[in-house]
Amino acid sequence: MKLDILVFGAHPDDAELGAGATIAKVVDQGKKVGLIDLTRGELGTRGSAEIRDAEARAAAKILGVSVRENLGFRDGFFVNDEAHQLKVIQTIRKYRPTIVLCNAVKDRHIDHGKGSSLVSDACFLSGLVKIPTEWEGTVQEPWRPKVVYHYIQWKNLKPDFVVDVSGYIDVKTKAILAYASQFHDPKSKEPETPISSKNFLDSVRYRARDLGRLVGVAHAEGFTTERVLAVNDLEDLR
Repeated sequence: MKLDILVFGAHPDDAELGAGATIAKVVDQGKKVGLIDLTRGELGTRGSAEIRDAEARAAAKILGVSVRENLGFRDGFFVNDEAHQLKVIQTIRKYRPTIVLCNAVKDRHIDHGKGSSLVSDACFLSGLVKIPTEWEGTVQEPWRPKVVYHYIQWKNLKPDFVVDVSGYIDVKTKAILAYASQFHDPKSKEPETPISSKNFLDSVRYRARDLGRLVGVAHAEGFTTERVLAVNDLEDLR
């Protein structure tokens, strides 16, 4: 299956939190989007890997993506080495995306930065002819995505660009709340975590409002880029 956009997250819910509204918007525009979780989030304080699996499926349905897979890397302990890179390369060559979105380059959780560099490196290596990979017994052709963008997570990094997601913040919120074990629930008896507070959940929406304010729209999501951005003419900027 050829996808337009492939979105990677170190944990289930990373993609929803960082780029959920953008995903919902491009799906609504008719683009084919896939979600790839590197780990099952098994070290999370609340819930369990099995619960997160079910929540991830529910969130994917809400966003309307074409596919969601989990690579089963070890939460907290995966590394950016050849073995992990090859698994990501297989996935990139399987879906042949034009655009890849992945974790923030630097963040509070160590897996986010690791996931960012792992996916970015694999995107480059995936284009090299002399790295052989197979999928279901078939030799894969090299494929390098055109661009890699990083969504913003816990840390308030300065975006290189923002996407107008006005009209899609409610879909994003619904997808996030599909992870009921992880986020604010006043009835929950689970231990509190940095992301289980009402303030954190509210912050997702007010960050989108604030980024939208900066560009004159209702809501926006921010991204950083590894390359210089280009436009055809000045009218492309808004």
